[in-house]
Amino acid sequence: MAIDIEHRPIVQTRTTVRRYSAFARVNHWITAITFSLLTLSGLALFHPSLYFLTSLFGGGALTRAIHPWLGVILLISFFGMFLQFWRQNLWNRDDTQWMSQITDVVKGDEEKLPELEKYNAGQKGVFWGQALLILVLFCTGLVIWDQYFGGYVTIETNRLAALVHAVMAFFAIMLIIVHIYAGIWVRGSVASMTRGRVTGGWAWRHHRKWLRREVRGDGGRPE
Repeated sequence: MAIDIEHRPIVQTRTTVRRYSAFARVNHWITAITFSLLTLSGLALFHPSLYFLTSLFGGGALTRAIHPWLGVILLISFFGMFLQFWRQNLWNRDDTQWMSQITDVVKGDEEKLPELEKYNAGQKGVFWGQALLILVLFCTGLVIWDQYFGGYVTIETNRLAALVHAVMAFFAIMLIIVHIYAGIWVRGSVASMTRGRVTGGWAWRHHRKWLRREVRGDGGRPE
């Protein structure tokens, strides 16, 4: 059946549109789980008051051994996501306008906002912010990974890398908290990463330009 998107039959609740493939969803959840484990193990090693968290990983020695390898897994997993989504996260004029109307965004007056592609400016900011932070965390993590690289740097360099690592980890955690909050705040967003599909109404309201492309393209036609 042909769908005339201009007359909006697609916004009916029962109509769904594919937003993420199974591979993208698995990739996302591997990244999310790995990041969570890294956060817990990193906090356990960060301050004595949080040392009790090492019990989740079998003790202090195992936590120290596991933490950097989790970082390697995170880098590989996020790189998979980066390859899939970097083009869709490039900045454009709609994003600039969206940011200039942040008050309307907070109020939920989305009819006043420009039609958006797959991601809005906030989502793009989280994507590029995490890409940069994860890269810096990995590089500084290598410097302070004494088991393999301890003899290649000076003590001063090691201390500086540890400081930068801790600061970047703080910002990465804050970004993830924003990401999670936004996903819960925008009702229906979590379902896109669990079932891979969103309702036509959700897509029409939040990412109308993307919806138009999906309906008119060869892939992603609504059910």
